[in-house]
Amino acid sequence: MIKASAAKTITERGHAFRGRVSRLPFYYGWVLIGIAFITIAIGISARTSFSLLLPPLIDEFHWSRGLASGAFAFGFLVSAVLSPTVGQVMDRYGPRFLLLSGSCLTALGLFLATMMQEPWQLYATLGCLVGGGTNLMGFSVHSIFLPNWFVRRRGLALGIAFSGAGVGALVILPWLQEIIIRAGWRASCVALGVVVLFVLAPLSFFVWQRPEDVALEPDGRRGQTAVEVSARVSNVVDHVWVNIEWTIAKAMRTHRFWCIIFGYFCALFAWYAVQVHQTKYLVEIGFSPATSAWALALVSAFGMFGQIGMGALSDRIGREWAWGASCLGSAISCLALLALEGAPTQLLLYVMVISQGMLGYGMTSLMGPIVMEIFQGKSFGSIFGVVTMAVMAGGAVGPWVTGVIYDETGSYRVAFALALACCLLSSIAIWIAAPRKVRLVQGRVKR
Repeated sequence: MIKASAAKTITERGHAFRGRVSRLPFYYGWVLIGIAFITIAIGISARTSFSLLLPPLIDEFHWSRGLASGAFAFGFLVSAVLSPTVGQVMDRYGPRFLLLSGSCLTALGLFLATMMQEPWQLYATLGCLVGGGTNLMGFSVHSIFLPNWFVRRRGLALGIAFSGAGVGALVILPWLQEIIIRAGWRASCVALGVVVLFVLAPLSFFVWQRPEDVALEPDGRRGQTAVEVSARVSNVVDHVWVNIEWTIAKAMRTHRFWCIIFGYFCALFAWYAVQVHQTKYLVEIGFSPATSAWALALVSAFGMFGQIGMGALSDRIGREWAWGASCLGSAISCLALLALEGAPTQLLLYVMVISQGMLGYGMTSLMGPIVMEIFQGKSFGSIFGVVTMAVMAGGAVGPWVTGVIYDETGSYRVAFALALACCLLSSIAIWIAAPRKVRLVQGRVKR
C-alpha cells in the first residue's frame, strides 16, 4: 500500500509539473536546447579530451600509438554495438534515463582512470566507460529527441544545441591542458569527473522526449488551424514514402538507409582520424603543446558558428548542400594537415582550424534532420539507433586505422589522404540518399 501510494504521489507530481510547463509563457523546446547546449559542452569535451590525454599516457606508459588510440576506438565500438539498444530505450523510456546513465558512467570512468596501470584498464575506463558514457550524452542521443520539438527551424535548433561543443572546448580543453601541465593527467580526470557528475546528472531530470509530453506541439504551437496544418505538411514531396509506417526492417530494405549508413561512416572516419591524432601530430612537426591544445579547442570554438550557420543554412537550401559543404571543410583540413608537414606555418594551421570548425563541424547538426526527414515516425529512435552504429563505427575505425598506419609507416600522410577520400565519398552518399526528394526544408517550400 505504501509503495502504491508513493507511486501515485510521484505520478501526480509529474502530471502537475507537466501542467505547469504547458502554461509557461515561453516555448519549452528552447529550454531543452539550453540544457542540450550545456550537456554537449561538457560531455563532448570529456570525449575530446582523450586527444590531450594521449601524449602524457604514451610518455608515461610507453605504449604504441596504435595501442593507445585503440582505447578511443574501443569506446566507439562499444557504443556502436549498443546503439540499436539505445534507440529502443529512447523510444520506450525517453532521453532522461539515457542522459543520467551517461553522466554517471562518464564520471565513473574518469575517476577509475586515475588508477590505471595496464592497457586493459585504459580500454575499460577512458575507452569503454567514458567513450560509452559520453555517447549517451552526445550528438546521437540529442539527434533523436530534439527534432521532435522543431519542424520549421529544425536545423537551426540543433545547430544551436550542438554549438555547445565549441563553448565547452574553448573553456574546458585549455583548462584541462593547464591542469595536465601543472598537476598531471590524473588530476585533470578527477576535475572533469566532478563537473560531469554534479552538473550534468541533475540537468537530465528536466528533459522531455516530445512536446506532447508537456501538452505542447512542435515549434511552440498550442493549437492548429486548417491553414497551419496545411503549412506543416506542405514540405512533403513523396507522399507514398511518407505514409509508410517505417520500422527498422522496412528501412533496411531501402537504398536510402544504406547510403546514410555509408555516408555517416565515412564522415566520422575522417573526422576522428584527424581529431584524435592532430595534437600529437602538431607537436611532432614543431608546434608547442600549448599551441596544439589551443588548435584543438579553436576547432570546436569555430564549430559553434559552423553548427549554427550550417544548421540554419540547411533549413534554407537543403540538407544535401549543407552536408556537402561540411565534407568540403573536412577535406580542406586534411589537405592543410598534409601541407603542414612540409611547411608548419601559422597560416596553414589557421586554415586547418577554420575549415574544420566553420564547415566540418556543421555535419553534427544535420545528422538527425537528414534521417528524420526520410524515416520520420514512431520508430525513428530505433532507426536512428541503428544508423548511429555507422557513426560510432566510423569514429572508432578512423583513429585506430590512423594509429596503425603511423606505426607501420612512421608518417600520417597515407592516413590523412585516406580521410580526404572518405570526405568525398560521404558527400556523394548523402546526395544519393536525397532527403529533398522526401521532404523539402522550409526554405524550399513554395508559398
